[in-house]
Amino acid sequence: MAQQPRKKGRPRAFYAKPEQSTIQSLDRAIDVLDLLASRSGLTLTEIATGLDQSPATMHRVLSTLQARDLVEMDGQSQTWHIGAAAYRIGSAFLHRSGVAERSRPAMRRLMEQTGETSNLGIEMNGSVMFIGQVETAETIRAFFPPGTISPMHASGIGKALLSRYSDDQFDRLFAGRDLEGFTGKTVTDAEALRQDLRRARARGWALDDEEKATGMRCVAAPILNIYGEAIAGISVSGPTSRMSEDRIDEIAARVCAAAQEVSRGLGAPSPAGD
Repeated sequence: MAQQPRKKGRPRAFYAKPEQSTIQSLDRAIDVLDLLASRSGLTLTEIATGLDQSPATMHRVLSTLQARDLVEMDGQSQTWHIGAAAYRIGSAFLHRSGVAERSRPAMRRLMEQTGETSNLGIEMNGSVMFIGQVETAETIRAFFPPGTISPMHASGIGKALLSRYSDDQFDRLFAGRDLEGFTGKTVTDAEALRQDLRRARARGWALDDEEKATGMRCVAAPILNIYGEAIAGISVSGPTSRMSEDRIDEIAARVCAAAQEVSRGLGAPSPAGD
């Protein structure tokens, strides 16, 4: 009797539509984590209202997450917060390239040298995601907690990363996209942005001059890997009252030095080989 041929490949169900292949309860749990990551310290009612779910459903989700230390409840205020396990899981992302650890000493020196907040960010799905920050002690300061997303065209780090893009990469990213304006200084014309990026590439640093928020400036430089590719950006940001125009060159020199230090630690080629 001839043997039946063995079936190869993935089961038919593997190719189900995305909405058919997701696990609803897991999806809800991730929604809860996302909400608490952006607005920690919420009551059960606030979570249920924010996610348009019943309190009973959200209580089951929260209890499950709490059992795995992914969320915590403050018994006194009856509010929910991100737990230690969620932090450990999220930290694994930062450890993937090593850039976060290598950048930390340089970021701290930048903050001490300039008196302003230093930041670290990477490109994520066409935007900038901040993954590290060393804050100044000044009362008025820039604040980008890890996980904050910012548009590339209106961000110092975003423009530092974009300055290393080829024309083809730039066109693919911005083809058919409108550049949102946030202030009167935001560059919303693609060709004007391209010219701005060429200037940034030539001098080695990019400037967000009140383009995302009025009254705030940011100077940033790209961090390169062993292949000379920009994998992150490091910056100094603060209010224009302290980051005045006559300080930009001084701050830019320090930011570029920090970026080169971290890049060397990652095995990047020397600037002379650029």
